[in-house]
Amino acid sequence: MPFESTAPFESTASTALTDLAATVTVPGIAAPGNWDHVARGFREWTDRPGLRERLRAHLGGLSSDDARRLVARSRETTTHFAWCLRDEPGEPFTFWLHEYKPRSDWRQGYADSVHNHRYHFCTVLLSGSYLHERFDARLGPDGGSILSTALLRRDEPREGATGTVLAHQFHRIPRACDGTMTFLVKSRAVTPWSLSYDPDTRLSHRHVPVESRLGVLTNSL
Repeated sequence: MPFESTAPFESTASTALTDLAATVTVPGIAAPGNWDHVARGFREWTDRPGLRERLRAHLGGLSSDDARRLVARSRETTTHFAWCLRDEPGEPFTFWLHEYKPRSDWRQGYADSVHNHRYHFCTVLLSGSYLHERFDARLGPDGGSILSTALLRRDEPREGATGTVLAHQFHRIPRACDGTMTFLVKSRAVTPWSLSYDPDTRLSHRHVPVESRLGVLTNSL
């Protein structure tokens, strides 16, 4: 059982994630060119033997307070549980574990639409596999909507495969094998919103994070 502690989160966190943070840190990390450095460091770190064991040790070593903080930072999506393993305010990135739901529990939504993200990320498959599709997207004049998309390529990465998606790139994961898990490093947001598009209905949506709307809410009252 984890021990009780009121110490800061990082004091009981696994040294493995601290080591990874040092490996991928670079000035101006959000710039796409610098994200190449992150991708190289991430691949080298995740290629070391015992990745799942290191992550398991990190989770198993959390105190009760650390575990509560981790749960509070994490969230459920329509296709997976997104567990935020590390979010240090002074670092320009966060570390996540994505635990994909059984396919029967998926709901139609963002992850299986054609979409981009507000951040860059690198990912490695810890277990399972999924179908990954990349798209070219034609945007509206203001950049706030998608007019059409065209499939560029699709592949089905399996355990141990790594990949990178930049904020301006569009992709989707229409299916994943049961038991699929991924580990990710994400940059901080580099754009104020993200976009999604349903090729069947041709409907486009702009997604603005709730935390950025506090000022709007205040002014609306």
